[in-house]
Amino acid sequence: MIRHIVLTKFKPDTPEDKISAIYAGLAAVVDTMPGAKGFTGGRSESPEQIERGYMHGFVVDFDDWQALQAYQDNPEHKAFGAQLVENAIGGIEGILVLDLNV
Repeated sequence: MIRHIVLTKFKPDTPEDKISAIYAGLAAVVDTMPGAKGFTGGRSESPEQIERGYMHGFVVDFDDWQALQAYQDNPEHKAFGAQLVENAIGGIEGILVLDLNV
């Protein structure tokens, strides 16, 4: 299984409802993709408070690398990904992606 982890430093003027809408759109895409499951996302509530500006994130599990690639190639995913970049501090520089083989 591949765990896809995305952390974002959103611009301070990005409203929470806009972030929620982006995440809801990504969750809807995951629901349509074979081999993808378990979208979980939101704002950090960590008591450690060491997010270093990455206050929002989401996780999706994929059956294998091919399922992750199909998700990455999906036009709807690309559109929501573009919204993440548009609203992140510094564009793509404000986004971290980790893909773990678990």
